[in-house]
Amino acid sequence: MNETIASVEALIVRVPREVPYLGPLREGESINEKGYLVRRGSRSISPASDQSVVVRVTSEGGTVAWGETYGIAAPEATKAIIDELLAPTLVGRDATAPAVLHDDLYDLMRVRGFFGGYFVDALAGIDIALYDLFGRLTGLSIAQLLGGKRHATLPAYVSGLPRSTLEERCALAEDWIGRGFRAVKFAAVVSDDGIVAEMAALREAVGPEVHLMVDLHWKFEASEAVRLIRKLEAHDLYFAEAPVQPEDLEGQARVAAAIGTPLALGEEWHTAYEYRPRFEARCMGIIQPEVAHTGLTQFARIGHLAQTFHVNVIPHASISIGLFTAASLQASAALPRVPYHEYQHSVFDANLRFTAGDMACADGHYRIPSGPGLGVEPTEALFDFIVKE
Repeated sequence: MNETIASVEALIVRVPREVPYLGPLREGESINEKGYLVRRGSRSISPASDQSVVVRVTSEGGTVAWGETYGIAAPEATKAIIDELLAPTLVGRDATAPAVLHDDLYDLMRVRGFFGGYFVDALAGIDIALYDLFGRLTGLSIAQLLGGKRHATLPAYVSGLPRSTLEERCALAEDWIGRGFRAVKFAAVVSDDGIVAEMAALREAVGPEVHLMVDLHWKFEASEAVRLIRKLEAHDLYFAEAPVQPEDLEGQARVAAAIGTPLALGEEWHTAYEYRPRFEARCMGIIQPEVAHTGLTQFARIGHLAQTFHVNVIPHASISIGLFTAASLQASAALPRVPYHEYQHSVFDANLRFTAGDMACADGHYRIPSGPGLGVEPTEALFDFIVKE
């Protein structure tokens, strides 16, 4: 096979939504003139719409492949990196060598210290598209390209309960359990009645058999986090996510050593280089790689590293029009220790119209898309939401 890359394009997608991510606005929160809001509970900025960056790669033979990367904040920055730096270096390169191309692209900015942030996000989108292209050229799925498909389905946990009151959030959790799901994560950033009170109410609502998780949004000092998580453990907490700031490696290790619940970390990290010292320090029992940050090459490397430390993988799923969700499912299907995959229902269900294929999430499980590469591709509906330059 002798296929080369003819072109690489980056497209910004912006899809309006009625209710912002994580639920209705709280007191003191507002959407600014650029379409962003800052959640007071986490101090993090988010768009009022669903934003993403889609990558289209075309081979000299005319095969078209797709990738997608993180576009939640200032997607124009990611697009500029692809257009100006990464895409021109790929033209004429071997279309069947995604890991080689990934490492070559990573090296482009190594001397300038760009081992994270927008540069690696841009690389992730291209990396996903290159694996999709390789799969389409060979007729193999990405799971097969990464060593073999271990799972036809993956258990899904319901992520987020975007309702205004605790009573409404409990009712929504009960509704999801009635649909066959057996795990729910709530967001501390919108636990207006208190995090422990929210956990207690949810446990009473869903019963003892359901796994309950909490996302703590990097809000706490390590000792504060330990005290809080111990209180939540009284209600059978399945995992505690992101209790301390992501750069606080020592704090992460302190929390992990002091609690009886697995600590879940990693959605904001990009490479195995960021994961390795945290594995060595025993900072977590669960990792949450976000393929829109890692791409598939690093996702696989991180997953294999997790196996050597006997750590479970429960991938993170952020705002996506569906392409990088498919990539995450494909990569997860090739790993042995994946008890759950995050299900962002308010994003996934609404945006499923943008992908053609058999990817689905129902009855508590994701169906891994079948077919070559990602197993999905954009529908015509997506192109109505491409931001015009």
